Amino acid sequence: MRKSDINLGKSLREARKKRHLTQHELAEKIGKKQSYISVIEKNPENNIKIKTLIDIVEKGLDGHVKIEIIV
Repeated sequence: MRKSDINLGKSLREARKKRHLTQHELAEKIGKKQSYISVIEKNPENNIKIKTLIDIVEKGLDGHVKIEIIV
């Protein structure tokens, strides 16, 4: 699998569930609405800001984001 084939929404949903968080709880942790989390998780072609992704992963899921740019 190429890294570009990863479904971001599905990955975030799995991480959220692994941490036993509801969409509402995750949304509260990052200062967003539950409906926004739902849209991110359901849309396979997500176009979210990197800052939002970092907030979700680091503030909401207690993880870390590593961005690697390959030229």
